[in-house]
Amino acid sequence: MEMIQIRHLRKVFGKKEVLKDINLDIVDKKITYILGMSGQGKSTIIKHIVGLLKPTSGNVLVDGVDVAKADIKTLYEIRKKVGFTFQEGALFDSMTIFDNVAFPLVEHTNLSKKEIEKKVFETLEMVGLEAKRVAYLYPHELSGGMRKRAATARSIIMTPKYILYDEPTSGLDPIISDKITRMIMQLNKNYNMTSVVISHDLKETFKSADFVALLFNGKIIEYGDVESFKNSQNPIVRAFIEGNAEKYEKLADGI
Repeated sequence: MEMIQIRHLRKVFGKKEVLKDINLDIVDKKITYILGMSGQGKSTIIKHIVGLLKPTSGNVLVDGVDVAKADIKTLYEIRKKVGFTFQEGALFDSMTIFDNVAFPLVEHTNLSKKEIEKKVFETLEMVGLEAKRVAYLYPHELSGGMRKRAATARSIIMTPKYILYDEPTSGLDPIISDKITRMIMQLNKNYNMTSVVISHDLKETFKSADFVALLFNGKIIEYGDVESFKNSQNPIVRAFIEGNAEKYEKLADGI
C-alpha cells in the first residue's frame, strides 16, 4: 500500500516514555499537520519515518516497507522518497546555497554540472527564491525565512513523494510564515506531494491542512479533517484551540 502508516509506535529515551501508542495513517497527496505542545514528541514521530530513530516497539511503514527493519540499501531507497526539512534548516554553513541545494544530486546522481545547475536554479525558483540572487550566498547571509525555503529546496530537489516539515514557521514573523505556508500548499498541489507538517501554529494549520492530529501525553488523541478538528468537543482539543493554558494543564494533570 502506497502511504505512510504508523502502528502502535512507542519510543522510550532512558526512563522517559515520549511516544506511548501512536497510530496514524498519512493520506496520500494531502497535507497532514501534527500539532501539540513543545516537548510532546512531534518531531520524534517524523524522525522515525526517515529512520533517524528506531522504535522501542511498533512499526512505521513507508509504502508497505517497515523502516526500522529495512537494510541499508532499502533504507536509502526509502529516503529518496522522503524529503525532510529540519526545524533549523540544517544547511551547511560553509557551503553556498547552491552547493547546499545541489548536495543530494552530487552525492546520489550522475548528472552533469550543467544539469545540476539547471535543476538547482529551477528548484530555488520553485520555493520562491530568486536563484541568481541567492545561489552563491552563504546561509548566514539569508533571512530566517529564506533559509527555510533554501532547506526546503534541498529537501525536494530529488522530487520526493513525501515531504516532512519540522516547525516550518517557527520563529518567523506572520508575513513570512504566511509565505512559507503558501509554499507548502503550492508544492503539494503542483507536484502531487504528500506533506506532513509538525507545528503548534493553529492559524497556519487551519489555512493549509487537509487533516489534523493532536499529540497529547504521548498519544494521538484527535485525528480528522480540518473541519471536524475545529468542531471537536474533546475538552483537550478545545483547550488547545482556545489557548486556555489553565484548562489544558488541569486536563494534563488529570491523565
